[in-house]
Amino acid sequence: MNTENTGKPSRRPSLLQNWMSLTGLVVVIGGLFVFVLLFVLDALAHFSNPYISIFTWMVTPVVFVFGFILVLIGVVRSRHKRVGSSSMVSAVQIDLSRPRDRRIMVTFVVSSLVFILLAAVGSYNAFNFSESVQFCGETCHGVMKPELTTHDHGPHARVACAACHVGSGVNWFVRSKLAGSYQIYSVLFNKYPRPIATPIKNLRPARETCEECHWPQKFSGNLDRTFNYFQSDASNSPYSIRLSIKIGGADPAHGPVGGIHWHMMVGNQVEYIATDAARQKIPWVRTTDSQGVVTVFHEPKFTNEISKYEIRKMDCMDCHNRPSHRYVAPDRAVNQAMELGKIDRTIPWIKTNAVYVLTRKYDNDKQAHDGIATALSQRYPNDPRIHEVIPAVQEIYRDNFFPEMKASWSAYPDNLGHMIWPGCFRCHDGQHKTDDKKLSIKANDCNSCHTILAQGAGEEMNKLLPTGQKFNHPGGDYDITCTDCHTGGP
Repeated sequence: MNTENTGKPSRRPSLLQNWMSLTGLVVVIGGLFVFVLLFVLDALAHFSNPYISIFTWMVTPVVFVFGFILVLIGVVRSRHKRVGSSSMVSAVQIDLSRPRDRRIMVTFVVSSLVFILLAAVGSYNAFNFSESVQFCGETCHGVMKPELTTHDHGPHARVACAACHVGSGVNWFVRSKLAGSYQIYSVLFNKYPRPIATPIKNLRPARETCEECHWPQKFSGNLDRTFNYFQSDASNSPYSIRLSIKIGGADPAHGPVGGIHWHMMVGNQVEYIATDAARQKIPWVRTTDSQGVVTVFHEPKFTNEISKYEIRKMDCMDCHNRPSHRYVAPDRAVNQAMELGKIDRTIPWIKTNAVYVLTRKYDNDKQAHDGIATALSQRYPNDPRIHEVIPAVQEIYRDNFFPEMKASWSAYPDNLGHMIWPGCFRCHDGQHKTDDKKLSIKANDCNSCHTILAQGAGEEMNKLLPTGQKFNHPGGDYDITCTDCHTGGP
């Protein structure tokens, strides 16, 4: 046994006392620092982002493992030297009186500090990036491409994904972590549905997200809107409707109670039962007014089945169920393109043909791009105007159709209105009545929710009638709902 001048046994140097193991320990400390920083930032953030879990729980452990590997390699090398040498392997010793040792020490300390500083800055920037729309939409590009594209073209393009999909609070913080972990798993192992299913079951109520910006008590009054259409005939005949939409309100402290926003849970409460996952079939409705009067409406055959279903409280999302990710129906998209002059309305049958090529089946974007160009060129072989139409139609497809994810307007019902999807008529169809049949939910009169101020084409749109007029359907009147004919496609 080796002894020093004192005669006492010398201490065996630790196997960790080597430059590689010390470097590994610095990496481990840096990884721990990054983990704690990300965890604290996420916990204190106003809106928690489930995707930060990718950095916190998946990236930082890799740093840990790398650091431990360096430590282990250093230990093994030190042990190997110790076993293979008859003399004692000296510990790492720094003598600051020697220039070489000072340079090594300064280099090691500065490198360690720079590493930890870069780790802090990098993790903070990673956190901020994970809060961005680009991260949510582009990290899993193939999966989220439809959502990112429609978000960027929607009315909430400047609202971060986490603001609506997560929100604030400890309870939803934990839920978002669990949901984010499963989303990572589903993407890695190709377990996600095509298209992404809606409504999102774990989406928190609108009063905890939408109402951070939108004031539900505010009286909105009436909105003046003009809708321009082009008919599917040879001349693409224009037809416009100008409406005064009765938005109204539900809080008597801020205006008259009535209109569409009567349904808001301010002075009234509306509950319902949906018998399908898409919430398109609603056979039972219960209303409670500001005085506590309860009224139940139901379809004739739905009487004793209440216990089988969940009773949901109606909120903004039951009508505004596509507030951001809107897939515009081809019929509407072509109407708008023709109104803006992107599609020449003087080309015979262009409305019908444009909608037709948009709704054909394509397996991928490339096939759709080429198929649209080929089909329109074949239908108008001698018309040079079609060369400007083709890019406009391709753009409509690119913004609203995603064949790889099977996402388009036909996969996602839009409950705002009642033209393409039942929307309002899910309840207001005249079939929902009280037990004594004295009251029913009926709104098949066009003036119930809006007043038609003008309709038609040309000079007819200048003949405003403030008191309203009866809807004059082009081609004749029909005693059916809009959705019986209008599908959004051909």
